[in-house]
Amino acid sequence: MKRKISVIGAGNVGASLALYLAEANLADVILVDIVEGIPQGKALDLSQAGPVRGYNSRITGTNDYKGISGSDMVIVTAGLPRKPGMSREDLLSANADIVGKVADEIKSKAPNSFVLVVSNPLDIMTYHAFKKTGFPAKRVFGQAGVLDSVRFRTFVAMELGVAFSDTQAMVLGGHGDTMVPMPRYSTVSGVPITELLPKEKIEAISARTRDGGAEIVKLLKTGSAYYAPAAATAEMAKAVFLDEKKLLPASAYVSGQYGLSDLYIGVPVILGAGGVEKVVELKLEKEEKEALAKSAATYKEMLKFLGY
Repeated sequence: MKRKISVIGAGNVGASLALYLAEANLADVILVDIVEGIPQGKALDLSQAGPVRGYNSRITGTNDYKGISGSDMVIVTAGLPRKPGMSREDLLSANADIVGKVADEIKSKAPNSFVLVVSNPLDIMTYHAFKKTGFPAKRVFGQAGVLDSVRFRTFVAMELGVAFSDTQAMVLGGHGDTMVPMPRYSTVSGVPITELLPKEKIEAISARTRDGGAEIVKLLKTGSAYYAPAAATAEMAKAVFLDEKKLLPASAYVSGQYGLSDLYIGVPVILGAGGVEKVVELKLEKEEKEALAKSAATYKEMLKFLGY
């Protein structure tokens, strides 16, 4: 029987993700959205691209959560963007309500699935989904560091004029303002970027990565990034479905690693058929440890707001 991935939310991220998943031929894809016609229409359009793009995955759309039954993985992209006049707390409450309801549906209809969260605020929503589903922590993880590291890699390649595929990067901490770039663990064909770029250039790239999403929002004016977030999410799904044992920075549950516990935060993990198979502990310098602890403290406060 062919495997099945459900994508909750058929917006730009969800639809782009469905395309990337289909092109990887990992599984059949179900698009779920509350707006009638949207998931069905996008699924039909994506299906009609299959003969040209060479994929045989079946893509279907539905407004009924019954469609996720038996899913091997459920990817949650649903949520509201922050609107003018909306406080961070307002956004947190609104998306917690959405993700909480989705988690309840996953728990009842796809109890054996992996849950990959893309909704923002990412690390908080991943923790919320973990608590609401009651699933083992290894089966619930969030896409954060993969996107941030991809952005970091892109900016390094642009600065040095090298192939994008030759770059690797490591980013820890929260997704966004509290991100902790790790230049010492970021390379071009194995050469640390600290050997290739001056400190001020690395700091500028780190700052641009931190503001990567905001830069795109400012340019688009009426939307936010979706191609890169979807690509980063597809890479994580592929690591699980193909048991790649990939070392990736992801939002994962920590229980003592890096001196942190009972929260989700960006850390290096081994991602394979068992989900988060291991949290890898890197040797951090004092400044890096402090930045990671600061990121964790921010999330602890946000979790208190949700009653955790």
